[in-house]
Amino acid sequence: MDAPIHFAKDGKTIDQIPLDNLIGPVIVIDVAKEALTNPDYQISVQDFSNWESSFGKIPDGVIVLLHTGYGRYWPDRLKYLGTDKKGKEALTDLHFPGLHPDAAKWLVENRKINAIGLDTQSIDYGRSEFFETHRILCSKDIPFFENVANLDKVPVMGALVIALPMKIKGGSGAPLRLVAIIP
Repeated sequence: MDAPIHFAKDGKTIDQIPLDNLIGPVIVIDVAKEALTNPDYQISVQDFSNWESSFGKIPDGVIVLLHTGYGRYWPDRLKYLGTDKKGKEALTDLHFPGLHPDAAKWLVENRKINAIGLDTQSIDYGRSEFFETHRILCSKDIPFFENVANLDKVPVMGALVIALPMKIKGGSGAPLRLVAIIP
């Protein structure tokens, strides 16, 4: 889990994030069909509009989970990250989906979400150089979860999520145990 301070000077640290942001109803936006055919796929405003066309407006106070389908590739580095290189050598070869900055901006300006997460290495797509999505979410104190497992088992609506980060004082990120309670 990344805390807002990760990219925002005055953002909350892991130990400052209220439980209200970490426990609540969840919606799952499934973009696996698109993402599994394009490793550089970026979840768009249109993806949110498509979801809302089927299920209604994204409710206030939800935790949004983005299912790209990439969780099925873990722990195969080559499939999950697009490269089996490590360290700085890997940076130019990363290929995995993420949330487009325009979509992040739309979310924080038009919806009131408590947190967001996805089943890839980063909220920004693998080819990101400037981590704009990180910056947008962090500037609005929206925490986010990365490397979320088993999103294919969580229903589109109706589940409750409990996010349990290691409470590191002053931490910009922490290991996270994410639990979905499915009715």
